[in-house]
Amino acid sequence: MEQLQQVLHHIEQRRKFVLTSHARPDGDAIGSVLALSGILHKMGKSAEIVMSDYVPVIYKPLPFSDTIVHASHVNGKYEAAILLECDSVHRAHIQGLEQHFLINIDHHLSSRPFAHVNWIDPSACATAEMIFRLGIAAGVAITPEIATCLYTAVLTDTGSFCYSQTNARTFALAQQLVEHGADPVSIAQNVYFSSPTSKMRLLGAALSTLHREGPITWMVVTRDDMDRCGALEEDCEGLVNYALGIAGVEVAMFFREVQDHRVRVSMRSKGAVNVSRLAENFGGGGHECASGFSVEGPMQAAIERVVAELRGKLA
Repeated sequence: MEQLQQVLHHIEQRRKFVLTSHARPDGDAIGSVLALSGILHKMGKSAEIVMSDYVPVIYKPLPFSDTIVHASHVNGKYEAAILLECDSVHRAHIQGLEQHFLINIDHHLSSRPFAHVNWIDPSACATAEMIFRLGIAAGVAITPEIATCLYTAVLTDTGSFCYSQTNARTFALAQQLVEHGADPVSIAQNVYFSSPTSKMRLLGAALSTLHREGPITWMVVTRDDMDRCGALEEDCEGLVNYALGIAGVEVAMFFREVQDHRVRVSMRSKGAVNVSRLAENFGGGGHECASGFSVEGPMQAAIERVVAELRGKLA
């Protein structure tokens, strides 16, 4: 609570903010930053959201998502920058942020206190939970629009209430957000039943590469697969969960070729293995049950290196 009050104090002392989150934003990043913007406006503040990547299609129905500015730098006309879900200022992939007073709000175990003010709470189910608490502490009325953004963030960051951080407090939060106007049915429709055809084609390509080694399974997508399916980067989100759905599998991985001969790896766990610790070994991070990182290619070498490391964890 002391960290929350410190963050609130510094917000109250300033008027103009720039808000951002990590590159390749997920539901918690988009939902939390939109909700925080709404809360700051209710507090009489000025807040502009700047992201290095575009809003994924499934999150475009969120209230005010069209106000998010896509840019690689900020111009310095702000009194503070608030970064959500970032373990460093560089994770936002936006130049100029370091010139401002920095406020860091994050719930990841891998988070680092890089800012002038840091509020890190790994017990929170999502950064959205922290933003909700900030709004309540500030005395802001949680509107249906803010509640919708926060519920979307909680739903996606808990893996539809499946990850190990999910507890009674998580469902109490979800109930409060619904009471404040979030519509769980329409939100679920937007998130889970609005995928583009390209994502389904990419899923087929990924499943055709499925490998299993006891409790470990993995899938692979190449740049050729992406081009052939007409897929965007956002189409890769969540595909790893299909491999995790296999009976007896404890850890699933999704390997994807990216630029500069690197391979991006998404990991999911059913709880027996803390994949955030493994991700940290490769310079990444995340949740106990959902983490990611990138490694040097080529693809086969990357797979062998990561699978060998995971074998050691399961031995």
